[in-house]
Amino acid sequence: MLAAYADKRVLVTGGVGCIGSNLTKALLKTNPERVVVIDDLSASYQWNLPKDPRVYFIRGSILDDERMKRAFGFKPNYVFHLAAHFANQNSVDHAETDLLVNGLGTLKVLEYAQLVGVERFVFASSGCSVYGSQAPLPLKEDFVSIHLDTPYQINKLVGELYCNYFYDYYKVPVAIARYFNVYGPGEVPGKFRNVIPNFVWWALHRQPIPITGTGEETRDFTFVEDIVDGTLRMGVMKEAVGEAINLASETETRMIDLANWINELTVNDAGVVFRGRRDWDKAIRRRASIEKARKILGYESKTEIKAGLKKTCEWVIENRDRIETSVSF
Repeated sequence: MLAAYADKRVLVTGGVGCIGSNLTKALLKTNPERVVVIDDLSASYQWNLPKDPRVYFIRGSILDDERMKRAFGFKPNYVFHLAAHFANQNSVDHAETDLLVNGLGTLKVLEYAQLVGVERFVFASSGCSVYGSQAPLPLKEDFVSIHLDTPYQINKLVGELYCNYFYDYYKVPVAIARYFNVYGPGEVPGKFRNVIPNFVWWALHRQPIPITGTGEETRDFTFVEDIVDGTLRMGVMKEAVGEAINLASETETRMIDLANWINELTVNDAGVVFRGRRDWDKAIRRRASIEKARKILGYESKTEIKAGLKKTCEWVIENRDRIETSVSF
């Protein structure tokens, strides 16, 4: 599978974030001609990007046509579109920005990809978004909701619809990856960031871990290396074209268990504290089906949650000094 990327040109939008930087590292092992990364560093830090002469970094927004022309001037064979205005609460607080980046931005990336004739366009959607809060478990690809809870969720679905349009009308070879609760090395804590790096950060600072809700809520946490594996498969498997596919662990983890495991790993005696749930957070349980990913991609989630948390804690501790100068809540 990885041999397909050898001597090819790859564009990764949002390539400095957790998924993007790990995807870039994996791509470099395939001996590509070039990996072009465009990222505005609004939710990431350049020190997270692998240092390699084959990596060409463009600092800028996917809304900036000058930067986009430079990125697509390399005529990429593959495009992995990961750039996004991230986080549900961030989208509630900044709904117009979310629409611009996740709606118009995705349209722009698709337009440029169509013009240069890419071999594959992989869109990073969100399985925690498009299914809504009332979907039956396990979450399967043939169910989506038009009653969503945040602008981020709405615009991830809009991105999927634009992908389908470009596939149907322009025959752009699009594949849609629906990610579930991705975590792992490369993800910094901070305001609007994901729950696991924030839990780790608070635990390392000997603070009680705040749980919004009862702690019985579940999520389908998926280690970033497994997500990268599935994403690379979607870039080359011909059966993935025109499909939306869940990439998940297929396992429910209770939030109280997650907090307790992180406290154990960090030797934090401060425990947990319970807070009220956020108004938009209506999903009590999350568990995806990866039956389709198994069938089409040969994908399996290989990383057990406790092993993934250990690697994540080790990465945060290793990069603690860098994070201290970057993080803000």
